[in-house]
Formats: sequence, C-alpha cells, structure tokens
Amino acid sequence: MGHSGEIVTQGDADGAGQDTRRIWDREPLAYLVASLRGVGQVDLQPQLLTGAFILAALWAAGWKVGLFATLGTLISTATAYLLAVDRGSIAQGLQGYSGCLTGIAMVVFLGNHLSTYLLTVAACVICTVLTATVTHFMKPYGLTALTSPFCIVSGVMVHGAPSFARIWHGAPSPVANPTMGDTGIAWSDLWRAFFSNVSQIFLVDSWYVGLIMLVGLAFAGMRVLLAAALGSAVGIVSAWALGAPTELIREGIYGYNAVLVGIAVGAVFLAGTVWNACYAAFGAGVSTGLTAAITTLFKPFHGHTFTWPFILTTWMLMAAVPLLPRLRHAEAG
Repeated sequence: MGHSGEIVTQGDADGAGQDTRRIWDREPLAYLVASLRGVGQVDLQPQLLTGAFILAALWAAGWKVGLFATLGTLISTATAYLLAVDRGSIAQGLQGYSGCLTGIAMVVFLGNHLSTYLLTVAACVICTVLTATVTHFMKPYGLTALTSPFCIVSGVMVHGAPSFARIWHGAPSPVANPTMGDTGIAWSDLWRAFFSNVSQIFLVDSWYVGLIMLVGLAFAGMRVLLAAALGSAVGIVSAWALGAPTELIREGIYGYNAVLVGIAVGAVFLAGTVWNACYAAFGAGVSTGLTAAITTLFKPFHGHTFTWPFILTTWMLMAAVPLLPRLRHAEAG
C-alpha cells in the first residue's frame, strides 16, 4: 500500500516490446485502472474507489483542474508502460501520481493555453523518468520518492516559463504566501480549514472538494481516514498556535502537508500503534512550521512550496525509525 517506490525494469528490449504491445492490445482496461489508482496514490492509496472519488472531486473543482489531472495521470502512466517499468508498480498507480499533480500545477500556474497542454505532456513524461531516478538514489536509505518528482518538475517548469514568450501568458491567479494578518479564528474558519487542508494537496482551495476526497479516503480504511483527520487537525492547531494568518489557515495553505504526513507516517509506512500515531502527529506539526520556512526561502525567486514540507518531514521521520525502538514499520503486504 502507498508509495512503495520500487521500480524494476523488464528483461530485454524484445520482451519489453512484447509486454508493451500486450498491454495496449489486450489490456486497455488495465491502463485505465492503473491511471485511476495513480490519482489515489497522491494520498498514498491505491484503492480504486479512493482514486475515483478524488478524481470526481477534482472535476467538481472545475473542468480545467479535472482535465489536467486526468491528462497528467494518463500521460505519466502511459510513459511508464512504454518504458517497460515494472508492471506491478504501474498497476498500483505508482507511476501516475506525480503526473496528476504536475498536470494540475501546469494549468493553475500557466493557464489554459495550447502551450500548457504541450508543456504538460513533456512535464509528465519527465516525471516518470525522474521517479525512477529519485527511487534509485533513495533505495539504499530505505526511502521512497514520494511527490518529489512533481515538486522538481513543476517547480522548474513554472519558474522557467516567464522566460519563454510562447509559454508564458501571465499568471492566471495570484499565489498565496504566508504573510502577517489577522490571527483570530472562528468556528467557520476551523471547519473550512479542516476540509481545505485535504483539497490543497491538489492545489485546490475548496472545502467541499476536500470533503469529497475524505469520503474517498474512507474507502481506503478507517485508519487512513483517521490519519488524514489527525494531520489536518494538528496542522490547524499548530498554525494557529504559531500565529499564522487566519485566511491562510482557512484556505488550507498551512495544513495540506500535515495531512500527507499524517497519512504517510500514521497509516502507510508505520504500524498502527500509539507511539507511531504520536510520531505522525509530531511530524504533522513539524511540516506546518516547515511550510512557512520553505515558502519564505523560495519567495525571493518566486518559487513554490508545493509538497516539499511533506517530503522533507517524511524523509526525516522515516530515516530515523531504525534507531528509534519504540517505532515499528508496517508489515510488508
């Protein structure tokens, strides 16, 4: 379950070619299923219903978001088939989730233009290759790629876009940055933030989109749902306690990384124990503070935080587990 990160190429080129043809000629449904699972794997869940609900939520957020999320996942997954990436990895959706996020990032930051479609194709192909690269480097340390391919590819593409007249058409919407403002918080802010923390994983600020996604996570199991809820709650409390602006808390800017950490550490990589749950809550809080630090670090050159706080926090926490006897890895399934 989740981002196993294991990538194993097939045998010789002839065999790989035959496997690829078999996928397209005899198993078109397998491609669509793998792509749908790729959407769910953004939240580290391969269940079909989870992916279906999350994809439905993205279309509910707007046809552009839904379309580019779909295209991104399909392109990255197709690239994995063509490059003969390990069939099991593809089937679990592990080759599509970075493409899903990258597709959304392209339309959010570059707008709906022909050049954006072309750039999305290139970016999602690179995501599949970069997933293999990062996995190769992380494997000796027992860590996985997580969403780092998305962060690297989208960060480079969006940051470089203004240099090219045929790609840059002006930012379609302002990008929120943590700035000082009202720090008071009301009940309406709390419940909106709780759900928006989930939708902001996909660069969407919408409480009802987050609600639909949580329903999808419920199909992955109660533990996954509770881990996501824990991460969201800790993200809100941590941001408020640190004095973050209410508007940004309400929009989910400070909490979406905490949700991902909660799921990854609390429901995927570690066993279901009280110590592990506390460890996940600790990580969720750390990622909240790291969100502000990374945003401030990137701000001078107009970079984007994306899911870097989740990635760095999870890598730190999981790398420490072998030396922390109180904590236990999840049993391999």
